[in-house]
Amino acid sequence: MTDAPTSPLDPKLLEILVAPGTGAPLTYDAKGNRLIDQKAGVAYPIRDGIPIMLADEAEPLADSAS
Repeated sequence: MTDAPTSPLDPKLLEILVAPGTGAPLTYDAKGNRLIDQKAGVAYPIRDGIPIMLADEAEPLADSAS
């Protein structure tokens, strides 16, 4: 029996968060522990379960075709 959460990000939080620059919905990348804004082609890190939604913290996606 384990009490470990299946995701470090609360699914309810993901439902209400939108990308700060574009207002687009965000997708959770479990492998990179980050939130993806496909419209802007950037990813926002999640640290200690808290999404860091600052433009200065956003990283460009490697596969972005912008």
